[in-house]
Amino acid sequence: RNGDGRAVLRSSVREFLCSEAMYYLGIPTSRAASLVVSDDEVWRDQFYNGNIKKERGAIVLRLAKSWFRIGSLEILAYSGELDLQRRLLDFIIQEHFPAIAMNDSNRYLEFFSTVVSETANLIALWMSVGFAHGVCNTDNFSLLSITIDYGPFGFMDSYDPNFVPNTSDDEKRYRIGNQANVGLFNLSKLLQALKPLLNPRQNQLASRILEEYGEHYYRRFTELFKTKLGLLGENEDDNYLIAFLLKVSLLC
Repeated sequence: RNGDGRAVLRSSVREFLCSEAMYYLGIPTSRAASLVVSDDEVWRDQFYNGNIKKERGAIVLRLAKSWFRIGSLEILAYSGELDLQRRLLDFIIQEHFPAIAMNDSNRYLEFFSTVVSETANLIALWMSVGFAHGVCNTDNFSLLSITIDYGPFGFMDSYDPNFVPNTSDDEKRYRIGNQANVGLFNLSKLLQALKPLLNPRQNQLASRILEEYGEHYYRRFTELFKTKLGLLGENEDDNYLIAFLLKVSLLC
């Protein structure tokens, strides 16, 4: 889209409505405080089929506790700005992770552990309402594990793990059934960015924490779907029942 940095009215309305819907569904998210229509004309190929049209522009005022993302740390590590990265990370922890003591030598490890578990929780919540983000790269993943950057998102009408709301995602990398895997990939990039700030022992522990991501995700996923189905207690057939009902939904 030639990188013009502009939004059109239709996508701005969608973001406003969806971020509010997600908030009231109990899913951590940025919110839209206002929507201002612009007189500027924006050229867009809505369906990426060569049919370019003028559309009216708009601006959404977004609100969130923080806009720091995995990419915010990744870019500093990539450019070798480790002092700046350390200062930024300390600021993020001090401002948004009050349970972590700033004088704790393991604070970066605790920070990573929190982000891993909360990212797993967020994606499980997405799945529980059939929400596909559409562009789950490291620059769209919040370090506070909230839903940000509503672009080509979508909700499934019926269960389909291959559902892709982004018409430009030809490889289906960000299909809804792959969101948990993409979350793991992004967290591995976060760990890679943190490695220069960790000692060898902390790096080993961080790798183990990352390995526990899948367990965090599936446990939360199961809890959410059991709640939907009204299943009480623990039963070894619960996961089978959830998978069976999802498959039935796919066939329907």
